[in-house]
Amino acid sequence: MTMSLGRLFKGFQSLTSLPAVRTQLSHRSSCVSFRTNVALPSPFSSKPRDFSLPNSSWGPEMMQLYEHYNSQCAVETEDGEKQGGTWTRLPSYNRSLKYATGGVYLSKIIQSKARLFTRNIRDTGAAFEYVLFVNKEEDRCVCIFQAGHLLEGPPGHVHGGAIATMIDTVTGTHASLLSAPVMTANLNINYRNPIPLGSTVLIESCLDAKEGRKTFISCKVSSTDGSKLHTEATGNVHFYAHNLSDGTCVKARSYICSLTFCIVTILFCSFFVVVVVFHSSCAALFLSINVSHLLRRG
Repeated sequence: MTMSLGRLFKGFQSLTSLPAVRTQLSHRSSCVSFRTNVALPSPFSSKPRDFSLPNSSWGPEMMQLYEHYNSQCAVETEDGEKQGGTWTRLPSYNRSLKYATGGVYLSKIIQSKARLFTRNIRDTGAAFEYVLFVNKEEDRCVCIFQAGHLLEGPPGHVHGGAIATMIDTVTGTHASLLSAPVMTANLNINYRNPIPLGSTVLIESCLDAKEGRKTFISCKVSSTDGSKLHTEATGNVHFYAHNLSDGTCVKARSYICSLTFCIVTILFCSFFVVVVVFHSSCAALFLSINVSHLLRRG
């Protein structure tokens, strides 16, 4: 067996000594290293991906609307001042918990796995493709939305829950910009006409009123030319400004304290049990040795 392995090893050495084979091996190794460098997954990227920027799945209609609103956005000069239009494009990332108030108190595993609901699908164009523009002077927000094939409800059309998700996303984002972090309190939706899969629609929201911690926002989903109304959310969309530092963080701290106390208690009890068992085992062993010694004497 040893001689056979030695012959195989010598044969491999003789093969690799040939110039042609050396060239092929070096060429293959270079190709493999090249593919490894190109196929690095996105988590290794130091800069997070902005999902609101155009990608290959965007249709001509969505691109046209994006360029229309983007051309009206304010441009930041070298001095740091903004000049130009009144619209602002809002960047969109797939993670928010890591940077949210109270997120640091949660488990590292939860932080690493948490993803924004509308941005949790890696395949471009498969689900929610959208970009938001806000106009603070007019208290308006516009979303260009293209629905992917994974959002199908009725055959060939967008699921009503996906439409409600986008309305909640747009109105919630708009309300957060107007006041502070918010939670949806009430959302009334009237579905008028179904939205075909793959089509592009406009989701527009505007401020109706503000009463203390409540913000009333209305929203509508229409075709890009405004000729067809698909869905509308009435003026009963209430948003309560939610102070995360006073609510969520306090609950998180109390939960962590309770969990820590339970873990410490369990560890202490386990250690106590181990000590008792070890002491009992040693006593039994010592007793058995003494008994055997007495029996030998007798």
